[in-house]
Amino acid sequence: MATSKAKKDLDWADLGFKYRQTDSRFSSTYRNGVWSQGELLDSPMISVHEGAPALHYAQQCFEGMKAQTAPDGRVLLFRPDLNSERMNQAAGRLMMPQVPYELFIRGVEEAVRANYAWIPPYGSGASLYIRPMLIGVGENLGLRTANEFEFRVFVSPVGPYYKSAGLAIISLAVSEYDRAAPAGTGAYKVGANYAGGLLATKTAHDLGANEALYLDSAKRTYIDEAGSANIIIAMKGGRFVTPKSNAILPSVTRRSIMTLAEQHLDRIIEDRPVDLRKEIGDFEEMAACGTAAVLSPVGKVWVDGQWHTFHDNGESVGPVMQKVYDLLVGIQRGELADDNGWTHEVRID
Repeated sequence: MATSKAKKDLDWADLGFKYRQTDSRFSSTYRNGVWSQGELLDSPMISVHEGAPALHYAQQCFEGMKAQTAPDGRVLLFRPDLNSERMNQAAGRLMMPQVPYELFIRGVEEAVRANYAWIPPYGSGASLYIRPMLIGVGENLGLRTANEFEFRVFVSPVGPYYKSAGLAIISLAVSEYDRAAPAGTGAYKVGANYAGGLLATKTAHDLGANEALYLDSAKRTYIDEAGSANIIIAMKGGRFVTPKSNAILPSVTRRSIMTLAEQHLDRIIEDRPVDLRKEIGDFEEMAACGTAAVLSPVGKVWVDGQWHTFHDNGESVGPVMQKVYDLLVGIQRGELADDNGWTHEVRID
């Protein structure tokens, strides 16, 4: 299909992080063991049977990605192979059919290409958020896997997750709720993990924090992750640490940051359990990271009835997090050399 080069008349610098309906979305269905070719749809509505397992038993998973406009006009995705891999891991955990990489990337590319007018221009600070999703549909009542599935990809132009000029400094509050059990679904990007966190987020807001910070559900000692992002920590002694747990979502952003920190910073990289109370005194800088938030420095954490602050008393962005942020977004936006081969161009013509 022909793609218009004209952009929508939007205030790209002031979008906020919210849904905006775009022109088209991609959809493919799985029936009788076979995925359909897939097609672009105009309507944003999904019609499913009232017995669909996605509605009753949370048999659904999703991904979060972004498309960026490079200085030379190219449209770039960031490590889409890892998003495909992670979706298929979640599909296996929930007894859903895997989406072949060829179908996954074609669905993403077609949705991005068809909505070119909605891709924010270079330098706007905005991006095109991409939401691939897999849901169990079809007639069903008992607790069993669906007999039909839909793979859909929709997109929406978005601004920063936390509205702020430059890097947004956020605060976290240790939650009294558990995010996921050690052998549960915490390591998979499934909707039920997030619905269960809504109350924890509200409680954190009531304490004056932006997000909840979850500890491990077994001992409530080790850091798992924040409500919508993974955690990275620059510690005294030149260490750069990320918490390790079977209940943590394997973030594409976090994996990339750890690689960049190892390649470009004079830091000792560690992926290990982090005892919050015992080690918080060694935190120099802390940040939350993910596709939506990218990287958000944590200025302070509420734990055991008091606030603990980090770099510059939590008032400014530390040099380590600023450096890894600049490296990451520079590659994602096509401003820096992609030595690791992480970006994937979506051909518009």
